[in-house]
Amino acid sequence: MQRLNWKVLTLSLGLFSALSFVLCVAWGALVPPSLHGTRFLEMTLPGFRWLTPGSFGLGLVETFVIGAYAGLLFTLIHNFVLERWR
Repeated sequence: MQRLNWKVLTLSLGLFSALSFVLCVAWGALVPPSLHGTRFLEMTLPGFRWLTPGSFGLGLVETFVIGAYAGLLFTLIHNFVLERWR
């Protein structure tokens, strides 16, 4: 195994999270309210309210930051464990 590049994984997970958010919002805009989870987004993203332009932008930034944080933390833990087990 080789070490992970923290820049690549951080950006990749940040973009994955942001894209997933956009797809969730698009799904919520296309289907009836009984078939989507707008309440979940409102509970998990501080300041997000369904659906205003400002709230969409805030949700997009928040999901990117959360994904980037997960990517950075995972990379650091992976590389640490990899060095310890070599």
